[in-house]
This record gives sequence, C-alpha cells and structure tokens, in this order.
Amino acid sequence: MSSVSSVNSLQVSIALAERQVQRDQAQVQDDSARLNQSRTQLDKDQNDLGQVQNESQRASQAQTRAAEPSLVRAAETPPAAAAAVRPSTAPPPAAPRAQINTQGQTIGKLINITA
Repeated sequence: MSSVSSVNSLQVSIALAERQVQRDQAQVQDDSARLNQSRTQLDKDQNDLGQVQNESQRASQAQTRAAEPSLVRAAETPPAAAAAVRPSTAPPPAAPRAQINTQGQTIGKLINITA
C-alpha cells in the first residue's frame, strides 16, 4: 500500500508542479508583452522628445535672431516708444534747442530698446 500512496503523492506533486509551470509561463508571457509595450512607448517618447528639442532649438534661434539689433531696420522704422515721444498731433518744438533735446531722447530710447 505504501507504494500506491507514494505514487499518488508523486502524481499530486507532478500536477502541482505542472500548474505552477503553467502559471509561470503565463506570467513570463504577460511580462514579455508589457516589456514590448514599454519599449514601443519609450521609442515614441524619445521621438517626441527629439521633436520638442528641435522645435525648442529652432524657436530659440529665431528668438535670438529677432533680438539681435538690426541698425538698418531701426533706421527705417523707429520703434513705437520713439513714436510716442513726439505724437503727430503735438505742435512742433519752438526752439532748436528743444528739438535737439527731443531727438536726443528719441535716440536714447531707441538705443535702450535695441540694446
């Protein structure tokens, strides 16, 4: 009888081991699928990051170029602050000294704005 019970015991152990192997295989498959999804997401995120970095770099370069003073542009079109110094509705200055002072202020503001 002891041989029958030991055979039954072995069969139960084998059945338990098979179930555990099946569970482990299912876990490995799940982990593999999640790993593949993570790799795909990582690739997508890296591409998105590269695009954002490129756009940021282009925007920064455009901003740097726009911030650089352009003497030709400044001479052709005075900034709004310079136009505000002497509105078109104001009467012309009475004395040459006042005109020189106004022009000096305008040039000073232009330098401050473009610097």
